[in-house]
Amino acid sequence: MATATPTAGTGPVKEGSTQSPRGPARKPGRTFRPRTLVLTAVAWLLAALFLAPYLEMIVTALRPADELRDRTYLPDKLDWANFVDVWRESSLGDNLQVTLLVAGGSTILVLLVSLPAAYYTARMRFKGRKWFLLLVLVTQMFQPTALLVGLYREFYQLDMLNSVWTLILTNAAFNLAFAVWILTAYIGSIPQELEEAAMVDGTSRFGAMIKVTLPLALPGVVTAVIFTFISAWNEFVMGLTLSTEPESQPLTVGINNFIGAYTVQWNYLFAASVVAIVPVIILFAFIERHVVSGLTAGSVK
Repeated sequence: MATATPTAGTGPVKEGSTQSPRGPARKPGRTFRPRTLVLTAVAWLLAALFLAPYLEMIVTALRPADELRDRTYLPDKLDWANFVDVWRESSLGDNLQVTLLVAGGSTILVLLVSLPAAYYTARMRFKGRKWFLLLVLVTQMFQPTALLVGLYREFYQLDMLNSVWTLILTNAAFNLAFAVWILTAYIGSIPQELEEAAMVDGTSRFGAMIKVTLPLALPGVVTAVIFTFISAWNEFVMGLTLSTEPESQPLTVGINNFIGAYTVQWNYLFAASVVAIVPVIILFAFIERHVVSGLTAGSVK
């Protein structure tokens, strides 16, 4: 009886083996389509365009004063003393402290008010609910500058100018509507049956909100926190109008003081700008993964 002779170089094929008779299987190589290469190149180009101003800001912050008018992109030497001088010879430290208090206080006050309001609006079908949500949305159309004169006269009569609490109340008021709107949408997307099950087990409605709803609504809460904090951190007009003393002004106003009537201290201006953006970058790096899920709250149920 004739037996089949295996092909040279392949060897006998065992029963149940997945090896191909023509040789071992090769892993498919990674191929790049032209469309992928184009999209990657465009993405890197856009990233470079967005990062170029920040790189220029850092380079100018490290440029010596006698090289500010040079056309070379990089200075001959880096002057790290600009950061020390801007901190020592100005009220930047006090301005940074004011901004931290205002941004942090405004964020906490917004959460304390918006969470109960958003929970009640999302869970209770009270009369005039749609009109209330419409009113919350309409308040977002008012710019702070439109109410600037009225707010100044009000706080002047209350003798609250140059106060941190004035800036906290003002920033919290202008960011409260956005927080209520986005938290209402997110809490409304959480099944109410989860709270009912907790209340059947003996938990009160407040306990169900704290133990069940609030942890599930964390992405929405984080979104409200980051937007409120950044909005209060970058606020300029109210700080300029309601705070006239240099020590009581926020950081945005303190940075503007480096722009004089005839000269601009560019090295100090950009050094202070670098100091101003670092805390926001650190905060956003820690919680940015929650922002996207919070922004899409309520879009799909």
